Amino acid sequence: MKLGPTPPHKVWDLSVRLLHWALMVVVATAWLSTLGSFRAHEPAGYAALGIVVARLAWGFAGSRYARFSQFVRAPNRTLGYAAQLWAGREPRYLGHNPLGGWMVLALLGCVAGLGITGWLYSTDAFWGMAWLDQLHEALAWLLLALAALHVAGVAFTSWRHRENLMRAMLTGNKASPGAGDVD
Repeated sequence: MKLGPTPPHKVWDLSVRLLHWALMVVVATAWLSTLGSFRAHEPAGYAALGIVVARLAWGFAGSRYARFSQFVRAPNRTLGYAAQLWAGREPRYLGHNPLGGWMVLALLGCVAGLGITGWLYSTDAFWGMAWLDQLHEALAWLLLALAALHVAGVAFTSWRHRENLMRAMLTGNKASPGAGDVD
């Protein structure tokens, strides 16, 4: 009996995917607007903050793989996964792996911090505060570093598990679970 390719397994729902790509676009817009016209910077920042709020809500009320309870692992489990990764024996996760789960939280937290500091800087109480401007700029550089780590992690995990994670974030589908995979 000849077996064909395994059917795709739906992992990320449309809301997760739209929020992910929308956040990428508005963050890139906010970042690029600092190089020239600032007109797009503030609206892009508010849009990013709104997307973070929507993603946080979806992290509690969304579909299975969208929920934080599904992919945010305890620190000891995350360290165990990191040790397995270092040894080259990490399992494939259908959703986010433990390091990816913490990266989601770090990215969302950093974008939220940027949105809040940007908004505070526009208020009468905090207008012109150097420390707030410096914090906003530091968070922007941190976000750039986190985004680079995120892309590197996606590329590395795609290579290690021979799975196109970028395509999975576009289609929502990954290969069906195999032996040893973590659902």
